[in-house]
Amino acid sequence: MPQPLAVTLGDPAGIGPEIAVRALRGQPDAVLIGPPAALHRAVALSAPGVEVQIVADPSEPATTPDHLRLIPVAAQMEAPPYGRVSAEAGQAAAEAILEAIRLARAGAVSGIVTAPIHKEALSAAGVPFPGHTEMLAHHGGADRVAMMLANDELRVVLVTIHIALRDAIEQADFTAQMSAIRLAEEGARAFGIARPRVAVAGLNPHAGEGGLFGREEIEVIAPAIAAAREAGIDATGPWPGDTVFMQARAGKFDVVVAQYHDQGLIPVKYLGLDKGVNVTLGLPFVRTSPDHGTAFDIAGRGLAAPDSMIAALEMGRQLVAAREAARAVAG
Repeated sequence: MPQPLAVTLGDPAGIGPEIAVRALRGQPDAVLIGPPAALHRAVALSAPGVEVQIVADPSEPATTPDHLRLIPVAAQMEAPPYGRVSAEAGQAAAEAILEAIRLARAGAVSGIVTAPIHKEALSAAGVPFPGHTEMLAHHGGADRVAMMLANDELRVVLVTIHIALRDAIEQADFTAQMSAIRLAEEGARAFGIARPRVAVAGLNPHAGEGGLFGREEIEVIAPAIAAAREAGIDATGPWPGDTVFMQARAGKFDVVVAQYHDQGLIPVKYLGLDKGVNVTLGLPFVRTSPDHGTAFDIAGRGLAAPDSMIAALEMGRQLVAAREAARAVAG
């Protein structure tokens, strides 16, 4: 039986704690990580009467199946006001992520599911990373990572992530293209697809229209696709960004490589925030997350739906099982 999943509470001023409580109630194969005060407040809001069990180790079993196990960080912190950016909340969120990474690298948990964090709060706390993906890459022991957004209809991998669009154009070079294509293929294989069909989106309108609207497709993206094909990857493109996602949704491709954050996330999120899951590819452990933010506007009102968190947990379990099966086959 695999180790439990670690679930971080995210920014305690957002909806992370309450969606974690709603999703994990009665789920003994997961352990929460975060500030106790934030979890107690979320339990009072979302699951009155449920007991919080403080544990020092993920292997410590729940006293009853309905107990929520918590590995505490920032134990002395009071629950911050809902919906406000603060350095204190950002620091608590970062501490939970770092503890989850430590446990995953030690093999004490089978994977990590992260509740949403607030990038301004991380910055206010002096955390030198703009988001989960960058922090996981730095502390998780990975040479290269990529963000995959997935739901029942689309899988999208990003070449560049949390940087300004002007910088994304510069950083979407040959090396970044190759890394994203390789990780897209590996990520699709993790979903049980034997030979993934990888579509690579262009950067410019109409994929550059033969150089009329930019030469990145000709000089950077197409050569990377050719190199990927020589390496045995079924990669095609560059495809126009305004149609490739529709083709993938219709079944022509198994995964799409998008050039920058909004190009890839808009089509996935348009299909429904309740369905989307963020997967970090390239890590030595599984990491998934809901495909939405901290929702400060509704935090603490009991309105946050746990659907995407539930989907992230289910996908995390699926990916853990796939890794275990692959290891068993490898001997």
